[in-house]
Amino acid sequence: MSASARRPDAAQNRTRIVEAARAALAESDHVHLNEIAKRAGVGQGTLYRNFPNREALLAEVYRRDVEELVTAASTLLAEHEPVEALRHWLDRVIDYAEIKRGVLAALEPAAWQDLVTHSHNPIEDALGRLLGAGKAAGSIRADVDAHGVLLLIAYLGRLDREEWESTARPLMNVILDGLSRRDAGQ
Repeated sequence: MSASARRPDAAQNRTRIVEAARAALAESDHVHLNEIAKRAGVGQGTLYRNFPNREALLAEVYRRDVEELVTAASTLLAEHEPVEALRHWLDRVIDYAEIKRGVLAALEPAAWQDLVTHSHNPIEDALGRLLGAGKAAGSIRADVDAHGVLLLIAYLGRLDREEWESTARPLMNVILDGLSRRDAGQ
């Protein structure tokens, strides 16, 4: 079999490994590579060819989530009114924050600090686009900015895993309600 015929399979294996790791992180902060390989339907050798260590795999999960979150802002604005786009994006932030918590718990501080540093600006820019569209439409308060909203959202990281399901979305709804203009639509 030629190298070009194997490349799609290799890319699929890599994607399956990352998806399996993401699913494992959603369930527990304790991620074991042999379990991820089983979930992905690949052998240990395939996993280690793609990711030489646990940190590399978790960093890739985190980077992909950030990329998807950032890309979603423009897509959602194209499909929805600004406040609804922001609502959908904040729902994605909840999923992202849950995985982020798992990644950060599993990595050494130096590794996760580097990941967070490199993801902050793209996320803030994406949120800024959503807020800007809402301000332009008159549905989002003019006195808020992306940095301030991210500070509010950061509190999600303080939630315990046991309270995540019951607390994260209601808190995000409070944030969204606070961002909405009260006189919008009147």
